[in-house]
Amino acid sequence: MKIALIGYGKMGKAIEEIALQNDHEIILKINRGNLADFTPENISKADVCIEFSNPEAAFHNISKCLEAGVPTISGSTGWLQKLHDAKSLCQQRNNAFLYASNFSIGVNLFFQINEVVAQIFSSHPEYQVRMEETHHTAKKDAPSGTAVTLAEGILKHYPSKLKWINEATTNDTELEIISKRIDPAPGTHRIFYDSEIDSIEIMHTAHNRKGFASGALLAATFIQDKKGIFEMKDVLHALF
Repeated sequence: MKIALIGYGKMGKAIEEIALQNDHEIILKINRGNLADFTPENISKADVCIEFSNPEAAFHNISKCLEAGVPTISGSTGWLQKLHDAKSLCQQRNNAFLYASNFSIGVNLFFQINEVVAQIFSSHPEYQVRMEETHHTAKKDAPSGTAVTLAEGILKHYPSKLKWINEATTNDTELEIISKRIDPAPGTHRIFYDSEIDSIEIMHTAHNRKGFASGALLAATFIQDKKGIFEMKDVLHALF
């Protein structure tokens, strides 16, 4: 598989390492230092684009890849106000696009666990739900994209909660998310259910970036010959 890496930071380099170990070819690596190489001609040489950049550049990067006719996956966070536009562009171009707030198989299984637990606890009002996420200090967005996905999974089952909020709250209609930035911290997400009697916690902790990189490659392999809009759960269903 010929891969264009759009964004060559820590995640891009982790993906490159695993891709080369699995006999894939990196034909394009784009960062701030070589934007002149980010052309439709160069992009079109790839079988798939893997985009991990920053909130300011993500939608622009994704659009260029989709317009070049190359199936694209993105793991950038903090730009989701433009996600609908990216999906619309994909459909207009008869292309393929997959966005995931987190590509780790373990995290995506945790998403499913989170919804099951939320559904159970929603019928027990004596338990109050809240969230906490911890990442390294270089992470630009808060809460993390993974935390937002977890929060949305909880809100599905709590009609009384109208939104999540990224600070402490005593408002019963709000889901509290506390974001911490500490080095080194690849990523930890906790969901707490507290009552006067006891507390129950579910947690996912990433030990390194290998899980994210491996999952991104699985998603890239899955999407390269397809058309349409996909999610990470489509990849997992294909695998298992």
